Amino acid sequence: MSRKPMVRPGGRSARVQQSVHSAVRELTAEAGREALTVPLIAARAGVTPSTIYRRWGDLQELLSDVAVERLRPETPPDDLGTLAADLAAWAEQFLEEMSSPPGRAYIRDALLGDPDGANAGQCSAYAAEQIDVILGRAAARGEPAPSVETVLDRVVAPVMYRILLRPGPLDAAYARGLVDGLLGGASADTPCAAVESRKGL
Repeated sequence: MSRKPMVRPGGRSARVQQSVHSAVRELTAEAGREALTVPLIAARAGVTPSTIYRRWGDLQELLSDVAVERLRPETPPDDLGTLAADLAAWAEQFLEEMSSPPGRAYIRDALLGDPDGANAGQCSAYAAEQIDVILGRAAARGEPAPSVETVLDRVVAPVMYRILLRPGPLDAAYARGLVDGLLGGASADTPCAAVESRKGL
């Protein structure tokens, strides 16, 4: 079936989405992802299977939608007073969440169940929005900063590559190293100095 365009629902549609998403999360915790079926999810959510098929198309698209919602940040990034500190703290949290077993599973669902790239693009937009907040704070403090796209390329992209294609242990030091490399070695514990080499980023 063709993918249904996903929009932020309201009213009954919002309640259906919330019930179905909750059913997916509960059943995954109880029985594992492999045990999920549309009829099982529908029964737990109190809707008919046809409701799920009309709204999401198939099970994989539903899992992808749940994954994207799970990856949505719940709070703004921490404000620690400097670009280096803010970006390092955000990168560490991003790596920790994405590289955890649940995070890896949600990433796989978001990407593999996303034939048109819409959900993958939304996941990228979440990261870009958080980075934009950090860079906006830096600008307000008068700190020089790279662009959002540069941070995505130099920090987010390597983390996602390692998670998806080179699975293995990842720690906070890896995230901090990416930020240090981006900012020219500025410590996350001290104010970010103006780095001439960043002018070309």
